[in-house]
Amino acid sequence: MMPRCRVIALLAASLLSGVLQAHPASGQSDAVSTLEGMFGRLKACWHPPALPRGHPGMEITVLFSFKRSGELLGRPRITFETPDASEADSVAYRTAVMETLQHCTPMPFTGGLGDAVAGRPFRVRFDDRRNQPKPVERRAWLLPRIL
Repeated sequence: MMPRCRVIALLAASLLSGVLQAHPASGQSDAVSTLEGMFGRLKACWHPPALPRGHPGMEITVLFSFKRSGELLGRPRITFETPDASEADSVAYRTAVMETLQHCTPMPFTGGLGDAVAGRPFRVRFDDRRNQPKPVERRAWLLPRIL
């Protein structure tokens, strides 16, 4: 019969190895080391609200900062919304943005990126405008004139 403390140590070691095998991606390979990676993760977390067909959608901008650990520093602040959006649309998009930030944080920064972004403000635009015609550039002044 094994001593009780040895049995507990073996049990703890087997549980720990099971956790590590279940999440092999955690660690440095999963860490965000560039700003491009950070914005890519935010984009992957973004799910615009479900809107009826033909709805124009809207644009919303949020201002926030991270701590060194990847958690949000303070409360995010909405700095811009499409001016002609209804109150119901504004609430739906605000909720979607806040859910995005909740799902993506804490951001798994590498040590260097965590030090670099800590406390710095980021302004991120979420653009979900639908069925909007693209502006046509007037190029008359760019065309060569033959006289």
